[in-house]
Amino acid sequence: MSTPSPKAIAPGLSRRLAAFVRNAQWRDVPEPVREHALRALFNGVGTALGGSSDQAILRLAASLAPFSAGASATVIGHEARRDAPTAAFLNAASMNVFDFDDTHQGTIIHPTAPVAPVVLALAETRPVSGAELLHAFVLGVEVTCRIGNAISPGHYNRGWHITSTCGIFGAAAAAAKLLDLSEEEILWAFGNASAQASGLVETLGFTAKSVGVGTAARGGLLAALMAQGGVEGPPMPLEGPRGFLKVLCDAPQPELIERGLGSDWENLRNMFKPYPCGVVLNPVIDACLKLRRKPDFSADLVSDITVRGCPLLKARADRPDVTTGREAQVSAQHAIAVALLRGTAGAADFSDAAVSDPDVRALRAKVRPIETDEAIPVEAAYISVRCSDGSRFEMSELAATGSPARPMTDAALREKFSALARYGCPAIDAGALADRLWALREASDVAAIMALARPNP
Repeated sequence: MSTPSPKAIAPGLSRRLAAFVRNAQWRDVPEPVREHALRALFNGVGTALGGSSDQAILRLAASLAPFSAGASATVIGHEARRDAPTAAFLNAASMNVFDFDDTHQGTIIHPTAPVAPVVLALAETRPVSGAELLHAFVLGVEVTCRIGNAISPGHYNRGWHITSTCGIFGAAAAAAKLLDLSEEEILWAFGNASAQASGLVETLGFTAKSVGVGTAARGGLLAALMAQGGVEGPPMPLEGPRGFLKVLCDAPQPELIERGLGSDWENLRNMFKPYPCGVVLNPVIDACLKLRRKPDFSADLVSDITVRGCPLLKARADRPDVTTGREAQVSAQHAIAVALLRGTAGAADFSDAAVSDPDVRALRAKVRPIETDEAIPVEAAYISVRCSDGSRFEMSELAATGSPARPMTDAALREKFSALARYGCPAIDAGALADRLWALREASDVAAIMALARPNP
């Protein structure tokens, strides 16, 4: 007896999503979504500035430079321009390299990194207004996060790096919108993206993670450009019998891609990070910083530390033996040590130098294996510290900074932008760039703004 052929789920889903992108109008995007998208893009450029001088980005830039076909697009924080696909790759990697970019609640996708660099690169190859760019960006983020909803949590739990695997579809959608592709061409772009979608959680803590994120941006841009050139894709790249949803997830929920499409915006579930590390560490750091401010606390007296949080905290950040700053970004032990010892948790605290600091290493060794509780949400954590003098400290964080319950303010985002510019690219006029980005919606030509993201030669 022959085995039944696999069947599509939600037939026509990919085409309906392509039609949504094609027919979407800026006037139909609600004001809160427009504002949130502007903040996301502003935050993304800031994180790219901070990451622009990181060794991982410098190595990637040097590896790709000989193969760049022209110099049409800005590499944020660098003097030299590259072709649009290369600039998109490097800017995506820079935005995400410190794990300081935004996070979508529910999927933990970092949607700005694979999407924003694509529209920024295209905006330097043709006239694009700020409103046009933001609209394409909104659509790209929406596509990314909705596809992520349909495969969460199983996709990430299996080891797929969801920012990269879903981000390439959002990058393709955003590029397609700016390129004014037809519905059929957008469908092909999704197909071309599906042929490239990849990325593994195994790469977290290594430069290869940045390769995955950069590839999602570049691949999405190329997917749209190839569709524009007539490169056809399958008619059901998402929902097909062997399409993205069924191949990369055991129990996909395709209905989540379309539910509320155009009325309930996933963009608004995007959170901004106060610390350059995995989102699961935000409440841990918040709790530690609050504890450190207690007048009777001294890190010198700490005997052992216990942390309790959600299961994802242990699954992704129970890493006591880190040796690099990249690994430290996903280490609860390191985050706890620097927060309690230094009272800070900025980019410098997750560097190679911070990881090798003898005092940080000693305190890191006093953190016990992470305890978990299914009832604890991602934005909460509990810290318990025993000291050599017999004292004991307890601290909790129920709603981490940057979570929907405690979002970062515009002032905090601007300070974050300035601090990252000072850290990664002090040669640019960060204030002027920030002001122009904040007024992006009124800009007639985005290319003029991107010039401010390059240091003067």
